[in-house]
Order: sequence, then C-alpha cells, then structure tokens
Amino acid sequence: MWIVKNQTIYAQGAACDAVFYIQEGKVRLTVVAKNGKEATIGLLNPGDFFGEGSLAGQSLRMGSATAMTDCKLLRIEKKAMMLALHQEHTLSDMFTAYLLGRNIRYEADLVDQLFNSSEKRLARILLLLAHFGKEGMPETVVPKITQETLAEMVGTTRSRVSFFMNKFRKLGFIHYNGGLEVHSSLLNVVLHD
Repeated sequence: MWIVKNQTIYAQGAACDAVFYIQEGKVRLTVVAKNGKEATIGLLNPGDFFGEGSLAGQSLRMGSATAMTDCKLLRIEKKAMMLALHQEHTLSDMFTAYLLGRNIRYEADLVDQLFNSSEKRLARILLLLAHFGKEGMPETVVPKITQETLAEMVGTTRSRVSFFMNKFRKLGFIHYNGGLEVHSSLLNVVLHD
C-alpha cells in the first residue's frame, strides 16, 4: 500500500488488527498523553516492522504512526502474520531478531533518558539517525527532522535543542549543507563527561 507524506497510517486508540512492514520510506511513531503532551517514540526506516501490538493481544493502538515521507508499506492482518510466524521459520527468526533489537534500543533510550544530560541525549539521537554503529556505512546526512521533533525525542525544549545544535555546529560535530550532516566526532559528546 502507498501512503503519502504526512498521512496517518493509524491513530492512537484505533483498532489494533495488523502489523506493518516498511518497504520504502520513513515512519514516525508518536504517543499523546491525556494532558495533550506529545512524544516521538520512534523513527522507522525500510526493513522495520511496526504495529505488532495486535500479536500480543492489544485491542487498541497505544500510539499513532505517520508517514514522514511517501511510503510503501506491507499491511499484514493479525491472523495472517500469526500463521506466517508459525509456518515460515525464516520470517519468524527475522521478526524475533528485529523485536529483540528494538527492545534493546528502547532499554538504551530509557537508560539515556534517566541518566544523561539533554546534550548527550541529543548527540545520541543524531548519531542514531545517522546510523552510526550499524553495519555498513553511516548516513552522515540525517533525514529532514524539525527541532520540535528532536526536542520530543530528547525530552527537552526546542530552545535547548537549538542551543545544543548551534554548539555542535560551532565545534564542527555537525554541518548544515542542504541537510544535517553528522560527523563521527559527535561521539565525543556521548562518550565523555
């Protein structure tokens, strides 16, 4: 299925009846609290699954999914996904590895949120968005993302994100050139106190 940029794939509170697989494009996952505060909990890329709560018995979506770019998605009904996971061992292994990897990432995000400064959290988010630490060559140019979205992900204000982005730029850790270019030297912010 094709989804256009900024289109809602599913909304928080909607029926949880399918799993999605990203073939092309980028997807943003968000959650809105009862007081109206919104948080970005994930930015997903081709090869990522999302919406798998239905497999664990969730009846309603805990968050929303929105296309950040035009996307090509595979929508897999709950019943079909369960059957495929039982019959197709390669898919089952791939899906399990994906979920375990994502769980590790969420645990690291939680530890980061609890113990690191907003400056370190921003540096880590930028490095993750540039795919540093993953197999293959990192993407030094981060996809277009607003400072408001970065602030939601870091758990701080847009003005603090702006302050740190300017600091990182002055130190040569990042560069604006039609997009945000992240240099590996930004690791120094994460690794040193």
